[in-house]
Amino acid sequence: MGAILSSRMKDDGKIVFEISVDYEESIQLQGHMDNVHIFSENVSDIETSISQRGKNEATKYFLIPKDLRKGLKFNTKTHCQKIETKKNTIFIYVVDKQA
Repeated sequence: MGAILSSRMKDDGKIVFEISVDYEESIQLQGHMDNVHIFSENVSDIETSISQRGKNEATKYFLIPKDLRKGLKFNTKTHCQKIETKKNTIFIYVVDKQA
């Protein structure tokens, strides 16, 4: 888990953050320095569920809340990333928007 150590506003309106993250979290970036998104677990305020189906409930589904379904492109390939922390497992899905 990381923390923002400082921030400053640039002339072009962008904000520069200095961040501190655990070594394990930095390894998960696999050297990528572009297209990095910052989020906080504290902002996750929409509740949803995980559904289980099939024999012995072997198949698990992450349910997308109705409020968040609009504008998503379904039936296409989606990318997923899993982040392990000491207390949580965070799944991040990248879904294309409808044109």
